[in-house]
Amino acid sequence: MTKGHTITIEQDARRVRVVRDGEVLADSRRALLLKETGCPERHYIPAEDVRTELLTPSGTTTHCPFKGDASYWSLPGAQDLVWAYAEPKPEVAAIKDHLCFYETQVDDA
Repeated sequence: MTKGHTITIEQDARRVRVVRDGEVLADSRRALLLKETGCPERHYIPAEDVRTELLTPSGTTTHCPFKGDASYWSLPGAQDLVWAYAEPKPEVAAIKDHLCFYETQVDDA
């Protein structure tokens, strides 16, 4: 990481869900909480807890100098709704095989 930029990843024991138009896309109690300087906190959900059969690869890719190259997936009417790092940088290797959505619901119970 560069000076002043940090990323921390921790296990989140809370229930994390993604619901869009009444349909559950993800439901997990094994999500990772990623905190990055200058960015909103994000939950990375294990692929096994995501209904990946509903998602379509979008062809969009982005590069983060701290995490690596991300690929995106979409739903009808929701372009690039979810992303993942297939080969994350070693410092954030824990997010491999996890997907991240822009909007999640977190239950404190």
